[in-house]
Amino acid sequence: MNSNDRSSHLRLVSGDAVHAPGDQPDAAVPFRTSWTADELMAMTFPETKWAVPGVIAEGLSLLAGPPKVGKSWLSLATAIAVAAGTRALGSIPVEPGPVLYLALEDTPRRLQSRMRKILGNRPAPKDLTLATSCPTLPQGGEEAIANWLKRNVGARLVVIDVFAKVRGTTPPGLSAYDADYTAMGRAKRLADTFGVAVMLVHHVRKMGSDDFLEQVSGTNGLAGAADSTLVLKRARGTADGVLHITGRDVEEAEHALSFQVETGTWHLLDGPADEHALSATRAAIVRHLRQHPASQPRDIAEAIGMSRDTVKKTCARMASDGQLCVDAAGRYRLPGTDPAGSVPAVPAVPEPPSTSENTAILRGHPVLPGVPAVPSKESDPS
Repeated sequence: MNSNDRSSHLRLVSGDAVHAPGDQPDAAVPFRTSWTADELMAMTFPETKWAVPGVIAEGLSLLAGPPKVGKSWLSLATAIAVAAGTRALGSIPVEPGPVLYLALEDTPRRLQSRMRKILGNRPAPKDLTLATSCPTLPQGGEEAIANWLKRNVGARLVVIDVFAKVRGTTPPGLSAYDADYTAMGRAKRLADTFGVAVMLVHHVRKMGSDDFLEQVSGTNGLAGAADSTLVLKRARGTADGVLHITGRDVEEAEHALSFQVETGTWHLLDGPADEHALSATRAAIVRHLRQHPASQPRDIAEAIGMSRDTVKKTCARMASDGQLCVDAAGRYRLPGTDPAGSVPAVPAVPEPPSTSENTAILRGHPVLPGVPAVPSKESDPS
């Protein structure tokens, strides 16, 4: 970092906003947006750049979650890991590069306290720039962030915590969806122009939903404009949280996380997220059946070291909830597997025997099997 760059860093951190005195936004540089089909197919594009491989790619990401769930701890620890080139979420190696973290709901004292907890005995990364104030994107914030990115070539991540602080006022005459989409557009333009990951921290609705995308506060214009959406939720069971991810360049996934209070960091947990979201009893049963399908409760109980009565009642409740399948002999297995553990073939639908009276009627119209009765629910000791 040369002296001019360091001076810019100092002005940005110590000033009242992410706007160094005397900075003048450069004129927008036009870039090509249309090609013939053969021109496009002949082009070679670089590989997608990742701030955190498999989690945060270049482009615009939206990180949402309920208040006090730990979004700021997650975003700050991620910013530190990327700037230092260590491991994000406790286990994912990342390439180092400059990071801009806008902690717009924090004070310098709180930031220092949190960083000291996350860093422990490690030195603070010099390539992490922090600021507690920034103009709204329409009123100079976009240009200020663009100027920082120009001074820090190779920047890998920009975190804005929280998005509401920089989105600005809604232009008159726009629908709620269009207003949300337009507000996201300025941040996306920064990400696309500079080829950097920009992550906006946001909130979720008070009312829950089965679809995690629908939990993002605001209209679908927010998630629709983002390249990827991450929703951090608290989980019941052994995990402290579950991170739901979907996006254009990110495979849809769910990751179970554990919050380490002593270090203020989130860590990935091994195994599928649904196992960690289960109670300890249910998770143990699932793990056993993954290796030993078609087991009876007495076998499961002996293997996992729990009482037969507890396992029997829990298995019955899990079957009622659709988490297990059970056959006539009382043997349990995971949905989608046969007793050998493989996915079974789809059985043919049987046809009734035809007679001289129903042959024409039944041709092409097999009779479907009846719907099985819903098993009765028992109390779940787990």
